[in-house]
Amino acid sequence: MVVVGGGPGGYEAALVARRSGADVTIVERTGWGGAAVLTDVVPSKTLIATAEWMTIADRAPELGIRTAGLPVDGPARGHQVDLGRVNARVVELAEAQSGDIRARLEQEGVELLTGEGRLDGPQRVVVGDRVLEADVVLVATGATPRTLPEAQPDGERILTWTQLYGLSELPERLVVVGSGVTGAEFAGAYNALGSDVVLVSSRDRVLPGEDADAAEVIEEVFRSRGMTVLSRSRAAGARRTATGVEVTLADGRVVEGSHCLMAVGSVPATRGLGLEEAGVRLTGSGHVEVDKVSRTSARGVYAAGDCTGVLPLASVAAMQGRIAMAHALGDAVVPLDLREVAANIFTAPEIATVGMSQKALDEAGIRYVASTLELARNPRAKMLGMKDGFVKVFAHGATGIVLGGVVVAPRAGELIFPLTLAVSHRLTADEIAQSFTVYPSLSGSIAEVARVLHQRQD
Repeated sequence: MVVVGGGPGGYEAALVARRSGADVTIVERTGWGGAAVLTDVVPSKTLIATAEWMTIADRAPELGIRTAGLPVDGPARGHQVDLGRVNARVVELAEAQSGDIRARLEQEGVELLTGEGRLDGPQRVVVGDRVLEADVVLVATGATPRTLPEAQPDGERILTWTQLYGLSELPERLVVVGSGVTGAEFAGAYNALGSDVVLVSSRDRVLPGEDADAAEVIEEVFRSRGMTVLSRSRAAGARRTATGVEVTLADGRVVEGSHCLMAVGSVPATRGLGLEEAGVRLTGSGHVEVDKVSRTSARGVYAAGDCTGVLPLASVAAMQGRIAMAHALGDAVVPLDLREVAANIFTAPEIATVGMSQKALDEAGIRYVASTLELARNPRAKMLGMKDGFVKVFAHGATGIVLGGVVVAPRAGELIFPLTLAVSHRLTADEIAQSFTVYPSLSGSIAEVARVLHQRQD
């Protein structure tokens, strides 16, 4: 087995194959763990976790807590952010995680090669002057930030999300272009850290691909915390000035800032790898076409992760990689089912989802019932000063089987797991409602929503 790419899709696949007795070589260009560990998921969520502490600190006064030495009637915030130290810690943690992954691969007996792998036919990978013959090749090369022709990143004032960790001082005024998941997460984080943030959204609302009720909560929270959200405003370009940046909008308006973050999507890292020459079919966007067991159009070649465009989540990449190796080795395989994928957006509050969305249910014409409970009604949330968020669950109108759910709350990514189990194992709302929850607990809202659904079934 030869794996090209050392991110979650690649290293998880390598571990599965090695444990099954295969001879495995993994090729990685930039660092073990790939972009997910070094420049994307791990560093961004570390930064966001730091920002979360600032958000919690902002709730302190209403809980009766104030920082020692500050006047009672003074400003609520008594903390300042040392972004240089924050980013140093971010990089340290990412490198430590990368080192752990390398050590684990070595311990399992996987051969590690640093370099850029290129296919020379479906069963041969070239790395520098070395040729690797393979029974099976897995391509897991990920994706890179998309840029605009008139807004080329310079790594200092105009930045992609991979370049933020070189900043030593907090941006005075950060213009975030793009209101999808990446843009919303970083806009919320820097707003919490203390930057003046302007979020430029080309759509009617932030997070246009998410549950409409959840996105509305996040946008309201953004605005209430002082963020400027420019809806229906498409960015045409960005340029450096003597003191910062100017972002030009399509309607001619100009937004000034000290820094600009371009969060306008990503492009698959599939060019120059010899894929099409090896018989691997690509989509019009450059993604590798795969089926539900990660096979490509070329015999013996599989693909996993963001280069496939299936769903840009590290958890999905890892699952694709594990499924690919199991299938290649003749092991029992459950094809990838995106309806069972739990996803989380690390805003404050977070948005966690699983199963079918309300929009998908409506478009499919599926008969369903829904129930929503505001987080502010939960006793544990009251104790913690949490006000923004809700739990929403969808169940089949006749059978009561849970079809999907949305949780908007601090640590929603932890709270979604009971609904993930329900969707995966086709549990009914009644089965959730009849299970014990701790009192008081945030998860109690999930059982309460399920009890309401019992009354609403046809």
